Amino acid sequence: MAMTAPAPTGERQDFSAFLRPARDGGRAIELLVKGARCAACLSKIEREMKALPAVAAARLNLTTGKLVVEFEPGAGDPSLVLERLDKLGYPATLYDPGKAAQVRDAEGRRLTFALGVAAFGAGNAMMFSVPIWAGLFGQELGPATRTLMMWLSAVIGAPCAIYAGMPFFESAWRSLRSGRANMDVPISIGVILTLAISFVETVLRGRDAYFDAAVSLLFLLLIGRWLDHRLRASARSAAADLLALQAPSAAVIGEGGVERRTPLGEVAPGDVLIVRPGERIPVDGIVAGGASDLDKSLLTGETAPVRVGAGETCQAGALNLSGVIRLRATARSEDSAVAAIARLVEAGTQSRSRYVRLADKAASLYVPVVHSAAALTFVGGWLLGLGPREALLRAVAVLIITCPCALGLAVPAVQVTASARLFRRRVLVKSGAALERLAEVDHVVFDKTGVLTEGRPQLVGAAPAATAMAAPLARASSHPLAKALAAAHPGPTALAEEVREVAGQGVEGRIGGRIARLGRADFVGVKGASRTETELWFGFEGDTKIRFVFVDRLRADAAATVEALKARGLTVEILSGDVASAVEAAARAVGVTAWRAGLTPTEKSNAVRDVTAAGRKVLMVGDGLNDAAALAGAHAAMAPGTALDASQNAADLVFSGEGLGAVVEAFDVARSARGRALENFGFAALYNLVAAPAAMLGFVNPFVAALAMSGSSLAVTLNALRTGAGRRA
Repeated sequence: MAMTAPAPTGERQDFSAFLRPARDGGRAIELLVKGARCAACLSKIEREMKALPAVAAARLNLTTGKLVVEFEPGAGDPSLVLERLDKLGYPATLYDPGKAAQVRDAEGRRLTFALGVAAFGAGNAMMFSVPIWAGLFGQELGPATRTLMMWLSAVIGAPCAIYAGMPFFESAWRSLRSGRANMDVPISIGVILTLAISFVETVLRGRDAYFDAAVSLLFLLLIGRWLDHRLRASARSAAADLLALQAPSAAVIGEGGVERRTPLGEVAPGDVLIVRPGERIPVDGIVAGGASDLDKSLLTGETAPVRVGAGETCQAGALNLSGVIRLRATARSEDSAVAAIARLVEAGTQSRSRYVRLADKAASLYVPVVHSAAALTFVGGWLLGLGPREALLRAVAVLIITCPCALGLAVPAVQVTASARLFRRRVLVKSGAALERLAEVDHVVFDKTGVLTEGRPQLVGAAPAATAMAAPLARASSHPLAKALAAAHPGPTALAEEVREVAGQGVEGRIGGRIARLGRADFVGVKGASRTETELWFGFEGDTKIRFVFVDRLRADAAATVEALKARGLTVEILSGDVASAVEAAARAVGVTAWRAGLTPTEKSNAVRDVTAAGRKVLMVGDGLNDAAALAGAHAAMAPGTALDASQNAADLVFSGEGLGAVVEAFDVARSARGRALENFGFAALYNLVAAPAAMLGFVNPFVAALAMSGSSLAVTLNALRTGAGRRA
């Protein structure tokens, strides 16, 4: 359902049916906003929404396009929100994830088609421009032939430039309507004036036409716009992947004890659910009956399964390993632990979208200065005796030669080059501004399990004969430690018979006619055993018991990576959800003195936020669901290729392989990229300081201006190719 502007008669549509409960008894509405691309758009929309009567809060996520407007209790008119958004130039509809995806897909197809049209126009218009250039340098080309070539260039180049420039023209118009000027304004004015002066020169049988220059400029800029769209698309899936960990339905026990499958969204607090082994906990709740082991590694990072019984709390997203439990729901699906993490991820992505690139800062000065210079050139030339045509040519030359192509390519060219170099070294860069932020990092936070360690429990110190005895029973269990025990004996092994799994304790079965048990110490028959490490016990009834110890080994280069980061002036910390003894041992082994254990996802995210509030720039390296919110909230984020999909999507960079050296490699390349980007900005500034006065004084005509503009872009690109050159993986 589209949300449209109020009727001219003053009647406003009633959207009260689409309001949902919000904080403190208020109500909220979710809208899909179109056309918001930059931090300036975000700031303006949120500021204008908060200025409306009875609006308590407004939050826009640039990545998803979703605007959440919260109203005070018993007040607020959603139609006013629509009306204000329409006046600002940002049309809105009621937020529907499916509709939002369709809009984004349509935008992607439009950019792709515009890019193809620009490529076609640039190549074919150039085909007719080359003979004109040859004629200017003394080759035989008659006036009639030159005019014909100009018309052919116009027939191909002008329509392509108009179509390919529509994304920039529309953005510039919205910007001007809202009383500001973005980078698309000078691009649009430059392209339109270039086409206009080219048509005038063609009609008057002049010597110069620049249809090819206009469409070529748009082709280069559309490449950057398309890449930005793709990067946003990859970032949008982080919160969606987290919510996908929730089961689509739940088994609810109704009246008379009848079990029925109920959509997750319809589960209410107080409902009693049945959760069987192999299923994930659908909503947060309290165990009302039964006992089981839960795999909470995705939520907390703790490697060992956690036993739960009657009266204990379970969080959505945990995997039920062994027993059937009855769960009394305490929250709806949208209020579950997984949903809370998803909101933290979205908030982290939102804060990252506020990062203002250096090019945007330069644009705030660039736009008025260049336009003023072009206007001054036209007026001054006319007053000094030049004809209107010659004065306009000089003004157009100023706009062309100072076109922000080099400025616009200064950062993207470096990012593309650095990303390509890191990709060859098995590091995928997913965010356009990730390298900028990574270069600013001064504090590194590592998760333990799966990052500093391999994330795979391994059996240590066990005799082959012992593993051979326990393997038949271990192969009959789905417990992670039992699987590791079975893997330690790769030879052929028959499964135990009459296997029975005892929830929260272990498994029992017959091996060679004898009863055997594998699991906790007291279950196997060992009394008073102290449990200091991850372990399993095995034994035959009435026989000696065997203890199996498991460890999660550190990555081979973990200590070297920490040392290399310290050598570069960075401080290192470990934040983990695992038990204190395991975290302390890992920290001591890699040389880290600052560490914290037993942290929940929210506590990890808060810890990163606290360090950031203290003025530090944090790089978070994590792999689990419990790391996703911290990854999203950090200044920069990295995840291994073995990480959960949600964590990979929340991270800026993903690295593959068994080592951590990619973290150091990415940091080095990021710092190199920052240096090249600053050099490009310096060159762009120097170029404009020299080129603009030359065009204003008439030393440069539009043809030479187009060559100079292209040359500046080429120089910026060639300098970008030096990023990370000579560094070893």
